[in-house]
Amino acid sequence: MSIALARFSGRVAVVTGAAQGVGYACAHRIGQEGGRVVIADVAEEPAREAVEMLRAAGIDARAVCADLAQPEGADEVMAQAKREFGRLDVVVNNVGGTIWKKPFWHYQPDEIRQEVERSFWPMLWTAHAAVRVLRENGGAIVNIGSNAVDGVYRVPYSACKGAVAALTTALAAETVDLRIRVNCVALGGTTAPERRTPRLARALTPSEAEWERQFMRLIEGEDLMGRFSSAEEQAAVVAFLASDDASHVTGEIINTGRRGRRLSDFLEVLP
Repeated sequence: MSIALARFSGRVAVVTGAAQGVGYACAHRIGQEGGRVVIADVAEEPAREAVEMLRAAGIDARAVCADLAQPEGADEVMAQAKREFGRLDVVVNNVGGTIWKKPFWHYQPDEIRQEVERSFWPMLWTAHAAVRVLRENGGAIVNIGSNAVDGVYRVPYSACKGAVAALTTALAAETVDLRIRVNCVALGGTTAPERRTPRLARALTPSEAEWERQFMRLIEGEDLMGRFSSAEEQAAVVAFLASDDASHVTGEIINTGRRGRRLSDFLEVLP
């Protein structure tokens, strides 16, 4: 994809969870448009390799390895961005992702805690740390949400993403006078390369594998567009919300994975 825009020229962006997937696509897109990028990820080697790929594409990038489920990790990422580049303008708050897909009553308490540790605390701590830096000169936060808020087989993750939507709207109201815009992209199904860092360090049990299979059957074909989005398509929406093109947009939840059935599934649609 050829990018002719330069909306982030002279600006600095932190993208969390950017060693792979949608996070990497966001870092790449912002970098293509002239931004300097800090990749924040808990996985050191994938983060280093991601930075090498970005630099090979002519993008000024750094990596900071931190556990964003802890406030100290989020604080260090923002401080490192300021030390490296002298400013901070954009934070793409991306860390998260469901670990298990199964009926809620089959989750063990520790599994629920792990889901929250992965998909809510990093969002909250990153937003908290970001605001305390961005309030100096203003900027933009883009939270990565999900259409899973009304999905099935991942209730703990869905609850976390519902909280991310609430975080977005509440924080937008509090920070508008600080010239900080806060928006959310609620992703639907997205195609991306196989994860470098697995979300689950063990093999699925037979029951978990069957629930996973059922889950994939449920979501196949549910996107109104008739296909999953690409990571690059998601990154384009994130870049819009992070840029001055969205200078009068705050507190919005942009759904990029609308569920629905197309007329052509039932009817012969005439041109």
